Amino acid sequence: MVIINNIPVGKTGYGLLGFTWRPHQTPDEQAFAAMKKAIEKGALCWNSGEFYGTPDPTLGLQLLHRYFKKHPEDATKVVLSIKGSVDISTLKPLGSPADVRKSVENTLRILDGVKKVDIFQCARVDPKTPVEETVGALAECVKEGKIGGIGLSEVGAATIRRAHAVHPIAAVEVEYSLWATEIRTNGVAGVCAELGIPIVAYSPLGKGFLTGEIKSPDDLPKNDFRRHFSRFQPENFKVNIELVNKVGGLAKKKGCTPAQLAMEWVRYQSGRDGMPDLLPIPGATAAERVEENCQEVGLTEEEYMELEGIVGSTQVLGGRYFEAAESLLFA
Repeated sequence: MVIINNIPVGKTGYGLLGFTWRPHQTPDEQAFAAMKKAIEKGALCWNSGEFYGTPDPTLGLQLLHRYFKKHPEDATKVVLSIKGSVDISTLKPLGSPADVRKSVENTLRILDGVKKVDIFQCARVDPKTPVEETVGALAECVKEGKIGGIGLSEVGAATIRRAHAVHPIAAVEVEYSLWATEIRTNGVAGVCAELGIPIVAYSPLGKGFLTGEIKSPDDLPKNDFRRHFSRFQPENFKVNIELVNKVGGLAKKKGCTPAQLAMEWVRYQSGRDGMPDLLPIPGATAAERVEENCQEVGLTEEEYMELEGIVGSTQVLGGRYFEAAESLLFA
C-alpha cells in the first residue's frame, strides 16, 4: 500500500494521459467506463495535466470535470494529481510565483469545484526560476486551501532536497520502467527513500512499447506523438525491440501479459532494498486494459532477478523524449 499526502492510494495509480494525447479523443462513455474500472480495481491516484489535450489543451481537465459532475460520489475516493505551469504553445516550464498561481487558478476554474486538487505540481523545473520560489508559491496555495499538497515532476536529487526544505513534498513523479531505470543511479530514488517521499512512476509500460503490441514504428498512427521520440525512431526501434521480446518470453512462460510483468516489476521494488514506495500509473483508454494493468500476477525472487538480468544485459538506444525536451529531465 502506497501512502500519498497521508492518504492510502493502493499499489497502482491511473494516468489519464492516454485519453488526451491520442490522435482521436476517447468518447466519454468509454473513458468513464475505464475510470470507473480504475476505482473498482483500487487505482485511486489519478494523474492528469492542465495542458493535456488534443486539440484543446484543457481536455484532460474538462474530462475530469464531466466525470465527477456525473459521478460526484467518486470525488472523495480519488487522489487527484495535476501537472501544470507550462507554456501551451512552446511546452516550456513556467515556474515564477505569478505563473504558478495562474496555473492553479485555471485548473480550479475548469474543475469548477467538482473535485479537489489533492496534489499540484509543475510539469518541469523552470531553469529561470529558483525551485524555492516555485514551491513557495505552491505552499501559499496549500495554506489558502486551493490545493492539498505539492508534487514534483522530472526533478533531480538536489532539486528534491531544496524543494522539500521549503515545504514537504507529497510525491515525485518520474518515468520508471524496464527501459527507464535512471532513478536508481542518479540519486533520485535514494533521496526519495531518505525523505520518505513516494515516487509516482509514469509510463511504466514504456509509453506502450513494453506491452509487445507495437511490433514496428509503422504500428503507430501517423499523427501519434510517440513518432517524435528518439526510442521509437526506426534505427533505435530495431534494437530496442529486443528488450520487449525478452520480456515477452518470460511473460509467456509465467502465463501473463508482458504489460502485467512490466507492472509487477515496478510494484515488486516498492519499499525494498533502498527504494522508496513506488506507485506505477499506466495510462489506458479501455476498461479491459485498466483491469489488465491492475491485475497483480506476483513475482518470485527468481523471476525478479531474471528481469533484472534482462535489464542489465539489453541495450536501449535513444533518449526518452525528443532532443529539445531531454534537457528538462532530472533538472
